[in-house]
Amino acid sequence: MTYEFEGKNEKEAIEKAATELGLERDQFDVEILETQKNTLFKKGYVKIRVHTLGEQPHAHESEESYVAPVTHRAVANPLPQDEFEQKLLDFVSEVITRMGYEVTVEVLFREEKKIGIKLTSASSSILIGRKGKNLDAMQLLANVYAGKLGREDVRVILDTENYRVRREENLVHLAYTTADKVRSSRTSILLEPMNPFERRLIHTTLNDFTDIETKSEGDGLYKQVRVIYKGAY
Repeated sequence: MTYEFEGKNEKEAIEKAATELGLERDQFDVEILETQKNTLFKKGYVKIRVHTLGEQPHAHESEESYVAPVTHRAVANPLPQDEFEQKLLDFVSEVITRMGYEVTVEVLFREEKKIGIKLTSASSSILIGRKGKNLDAMQLLANVYAGKLGREDVRVILDTENYRVRREENLVHLAYTTADKVRSSRTSILLEPMNPFERRLIHTTLNDFTDIETKSEGDGLYKQVRVIYKGAY
């Protein structure tokens, strides 16, 4: 299920969601929809969308498989440690092999309720796809399969060629350069469509800029973030 909450900042909105839903913080995912700084005539706020864990992911919904941070430490043993990990790795390997590409699949990291899978392939650029959409699609399938194995509590993260970390770094740089542009032009800029985690990264990167506002626009999984110079309004 998905719910929306508002607070004067992200922490307050998340705490309100946890209280009203009766959940612990690790039992739901958070997507920032809109941020508004305090002004002389208007109080600031943060609007979030909450996705409770345990539901089956669908193509039009955002899941932890998209919004999870990816800066993890590699595990000492990349081999599967139990039946669940073995079946998960076999599934991912089979999907990619049926796509016509050779791949080596191993565990990248293990965390509580989260597992990273590393793909090593000569066709990594194809597996990533434009803006990571192929990787996101395979990741979504892996999470659906994990649910079918009775492990809805585990979120699966797929990565190859360290794409996730490189993408984060590029998005932070994009956020800063876009803020400079809208500040100079005193207008707004609509960024490319992004998945929920990428949008949240833009929102949080610019959250402390007192003259900049961000909001998500559009429908579906890949919405766009508009970066706005508040002095223009």
